Amino acid sequence: MLEVSRIDVFYGEVPALKGVTLEVLDGESITVIGANGAGKSTILKTISGLLRPQTGSIRFDGQELNHLPPYDISALGIAHIPEGRRVFPELTVLENLEIGAYLPAAKSKRRESLSWVFEIFPILQERATQFGGTLSGGEQQMLAIARGLMLRPRLLMLDEPSLGLAPIMAETTFEKIDEIHKQGISILLVEQNVVRALTLVQRGYILGNGQIVLQGKAAELMANEQVKDAYLGI
Repeated sequence: MLEVSRIDVFYGEVPALKGVTLEVLDGESITVIGANGAGKSTILKTISGLLRPQTGSIRFDGQELNHLPPYDISALGIAHIPEGRRVFPELTVLENLEIGAYLPAAKSKRRESLSWVFEIFPILQERATQFGGTLSGGEQQMLAIARGLMLRPRLLMLDEPSLGLAPIMAETTFEKIDEIHKQGISILLVEQNVVRALTLVQRGYILGNGQIVLQGKAAELMANEQVKDAYLGI
């Protein structure tokens, strides 16, 4: 479904990604793992159209994304949940969710989508009239994910969803991501909790200095001595 082929991305003259290739199959969940500054968030931003590859190509269902504006990429069915949640603090939970359904196709299904995300995140229905900025960190993360789901995406990209959350809220977030995937939505996950990420997905890519250095099935990566030493603390 998603094909990223040998992309190079620069910040000014500084290379951020070098020859990165990865794919996400329809209905698949994958993770990208790497140290801080390895380029994980850059991959998601480039797929979303917030950054442009200098070389290489990105295709979604065979359609080239390289030169499309971000809103057109979203319209194809790609939702990007950025690091840091970034909810609108002075809007209510309901208003935040309605903004997620801004595209015409999503807007026509807004009522149905609200019922759907409230089933996944019942706490948001309880908080519907509460301002986004008054929610806890875990609730804001749920709101950010739910806002992305209002787009009715086929691919949900999540950037560090457990960052800054208490362990119990992080685990709840992971459980919700798994629930969303089981409903048929493909997942591309960037996550600092490597062990939990690899138990959640089917395949993974290891990113080092802007390059893919290892890839494989999640179980294979969990058993890999290099991964154990560098990322799992085993």
